[in-house]
Amino acid sequence: MPSATVSYPMPCSSAVVFELLHDYDRRLEWDTLLREARLTRGHTVAEKGATSLCVGKPFFGWIGIETRYLTFVPGSIAAVEMINRSPFFEHFAASIRHEDAPEGSRLTYKLNFSARPRFLRCLLHPVMLVALRYETRKRLAALAGFLREKGKPV
Repeated sequence: MPSATVSYPMPCSSAVVFELLHDYDRRLEWDTLLREARLTRGHTVAEKGATSLCVGKPFFGWIGIETRYLTFVPGSIAAVEMINRSPFFEHFAASIRHEDAPEGSRLTYKLNFSARPRFLRCLLHPVMLVALRYETRKRLAALAGFLREKGKPV
């Protein structure tokens, strides 16, 4: 199963980054990949067991991935797993770890997935892995830039 890890420095504390990252009312203010982000199935706050739907912009075919939080420790780590049936993913899971640093914090995003349809995996996996790494770096850079612009405290 393909996997990737992308780490990025953040200009403020883990607590501030974590709070913004999991605030679905503000997600589209900084997220470069999404055109829709919301909690689902009656959930009103991100927490362990909560579900969310993230829908990509047109370049990504408006694909929606619904996930469930498996782990949620504010300021530290959150992990999700896909729970819907996506046209291109058989499986998708990710974790986001936050660690304070002398000047801000470091966010580490780990993901793993398997593509669908199965018979095209040998072609899809390398392409999807490159695209996911690129988009993850771009999103984390946008998050850091947003936090710098808003002047959030360390």
